[in-house]
Amino acid sequence: MSRVGNNPVEVPSGVEVAVSGRVITAKGKLGEMSFETAEAVAASLEEGRVVVKPVDASKRARALWGTTRARIQNMVTGVSKGFTRNLEINGVGYRATVQGNTLHLQLGYSHDINYAIPDGITIQCEKPTSIAVSGADKQKVGQVAAEIRGYRKPEPYKGKGIKYVEETILRKEGKKK
Repeated sequence: MSRVGNNPVEVPSGVEVAVSGRVITAKGKLGEMSFETAEAVAASLEEGRVVVKPVDASKRARALWGTTRARIQNMVTGVSKGFTRNLEINGVGYRATVQGNTLHLQLGYSHDINYAIPDGITIQCEKPTSIAVSGADKQKVGQVAAEIRGYRKPEPYKGKGIKYVEETILRKEGKKK
């Protein structure tokens, strides 16, 4: 049985949650998001909390129970606080700047990389070697951060490339004489 699904989703102040059929809508200061639950689970709003229950005892219903609850929690947290993923650039001459709706990356290639920032995502570069990707949708924030990291993944010998701030790169020893 799901342990995550047992816990109801607390709705913080400043967030409006509406449940109509299988569609759950959350509206907060950072925007509005909606999520359609699977047929195997049912969600209801009880006393300012969203409660998710499986419809039957099938394996699919039990599998989707915790997933649905986590998606609703991420949606509520996203419209109230938002999510941020921080990236760090290591390497001589590697840097990033934001100009308008485009992220310009200089990563040691013969050309600069221009990454178009998608809607609902904000990217900030406080320093030329740090990138902060933030937005209300957790999945979208993680996907954008992964795409930016994919332009130059960190290599294990000198650690050059783009990495997550909390990530540690296992370093290898260079060749010996």
